[in-house]
Amino acid sequence: MSLQVWVTVVGSCAGFCTTVAFIPQVWRIWKQGGDDISYAMLFIYILGVMLWLTYGLLLHAQAIILANSATGVLVLLALVLKRWKEGHGQGV
Repeated sequence: MSLQVWVTVVGSCAGFCTTVAFIPQVWRIWKQGGDDISYAMLFIYILGVMLWLTYGLLLHAQAIILANSATGVLVLLALVLKRWKEGHGQGV
């Protein structure tokens, strides 16, 4: 395999791992609420994800674009769920 193929494989695997790693956090917020997660962390995280997405777009790097688009959706979902749980109580 060429170097470019290996770079794409490594980037895709890294993006997959970092994206999937956020799913348990979203699940926990859904089930238990997000009291133990700060808004500051979520906002800084989404800022970092958006910067990585911009970087990927500038480089036309599909692995970076896909991973950070998916992660951005998950972080936004976490923010919405946290806010919703605060407004509706934990027992939903």
